[in-house]
Amino acid sequence: MRSLLADSRVTIRPAALPRLSAADSDGEGFRSLLTMDPPEHNTLRRMFIPEFSTRRVRAMRPGIERLVDDLIDKLLAGPAPADLVAELALPMSTLVICALLGVPYEDREFFQERSEIATRVGGDSESLTALLELRDYLDKLVTAKTKSPGDDLLSGIIVNRLIPGEIQHNEVVDNAVLLLAAGHETSASMAALGILTLLQHPETLAEVRADEGLLPQTIDELLRYLSIADGMRRAATADIELGGMTIRAGDGLIISLGSGNRDEDAFPSPDTFDIHRSARHHVAFGYGPHQCLGQNLARTELEVTLGAVIRRIPTLRLATDVEALRVKPDATIFGLHELPVEW
Repeated sequence: MRSLLADSRVTIRPAALPRLSAADSDGEGFRSLLTMDPPEHNTLRRMFIPEFSTRRVRAMRPGIERLVDDLIDKLLAGPAPADLVAELALPMSTLVICALLGVPYEDREFFQERSEIATRVGGDSESLTALLELRDYLDKLVTAKTKSPGDDLLSGIIVNRLIPGEIQHNEVVDNAVLLLAAGHETSASMAALGILTLLQHPETLAEVRADEGLLPQTIDELLRYLSIADGMRRAATADIELGGMTIRAGDGLIISLGSGNRDEDAFPSPDTFDIHRSARHHVAFGYGPHQCLGQNLARTELEVTLGAVIRRIPTLRLATDVEALRVKPDATIFGLHELPVEW
């Protein structure tokens, strides 16, 4: 997987990719980081990298910590059982990405609903409509910020890149769609599923509670173990010899990150949740030139959220059977509809 995802003979160009269903859109016309090959992709990526650097995310951490503490205060002051997705995981990730991009948080119901529909596996006419509605919303927002920039990522891209002519309006819009949709959905799903996984492994939970220095490696193992974003599509532009097999030019590729993260040659006893294994080399964020731009932010959101929950709610427990939890089997980003808990 690492070889293919880093190979210059493998393309992400939408028209070349395998379709997951007859209704699957080819994505032509959208110009985001997930529709371009290098070197064009690299030029665009460099424009966004500074906003997701380790230094930038480190500066954001105190604000994320205050936000999470406020959400937990409200959670603990309210009735139990409570839904940890609706009361903590989703507002945490949505507030962070809205503040970063400069998207009004009061519009969250609109873009959360459109994002969930648009990212269904295989796509259909409803998914395409939702995607276009989300794009139209962000098109108007970018236009407004062009006239009156603020102090946020999109405004910075507009002032420093769009106005000087280094990037086109539609490229700002299409990447805003990508960052908003992926930015809130992935972190929310990982936070909720991460808490659920720790509740299912009480000995590990107690160990991390006793030593929060274990959180970074716990996050990496959760990312490996859960692999919530999967099924990367690519295509070969030339013959590739790999593992004794020949991938022919034009062949479509579907790369299962979840399978890679359970590769017993890379991770002994891969179906075991073990925070003491070396899991940093997982592929939950992908690999190669298209590796997740926001991984530094995602790690920080997870460390802060899980750390605060472990520290502040020591009696947290599920308020229902695991088998009763509703999952999202048709979503490209796997997650829970809700996570009922009490304390």
